[in-house]
Amino acid sequence: MELLKQKILDCGRALDEHVLLVDSFLNNQVDVKLMQEVGREFARRFADAGITRIVTIESSGIAPAAMAALEMDLPLVILKKSKSSILKEGILQTEVFSFTKNAPYQLTLKPQFVHPGDRVLLIDDFLANGEAALGASSLLERAGADKTFQPGLKKLQEAGYRVEILAPVKRMAENLIEFD
Repeated sequence: MELLKQKILDCGRALDEHVLLVDSFLNNQVDVKLMQEVGREFARRFADAGITRIVTIESSGIAPAAMAALEMDLPLVILKKSKSSILKEGILQTEVFSFTKNAPYQLTLKPQFVHPGDRVLLIDDFLANGEAALGASSLLERAGADKTFQPGLKKLQEAGYRVEILAPVKRMAENLIEFD
């Protein structure tokens, strides 16, 4: 998606070969028009996939997932990664290692919002090692959802998931971003 790639080049900043800072249009401030176009692109790519629910992981995935859910007229389910005093019973959890925080956390799903047989589209912001997406897919499968997820790459593809990447980053270094 050229619009997203250009925004990353114009406003994103590679802190090193592992971390891409996108706080000016996704994390701390959201470019809603860009996210609307991202949502339209997901809707276009998955128009014939029979998706019944959009799922994301808080917090950076919320904006693009919300716009995709709006475009596809589907409910949006948010997987939590912070502890909550009200999320204690009737939840599914799995431990996921956070690449950006360099620490594990408990990814949480309230299974009443994902039904057996749902075809779920998982939308997240950027993929590092695929741990969050694999953890999310594990929770969704335990809730009975079918496999149709975004994003990931090799690990997710090998696990049998369809992967769609809107801005495939090939290489990063300090102040350098290259796309495939």
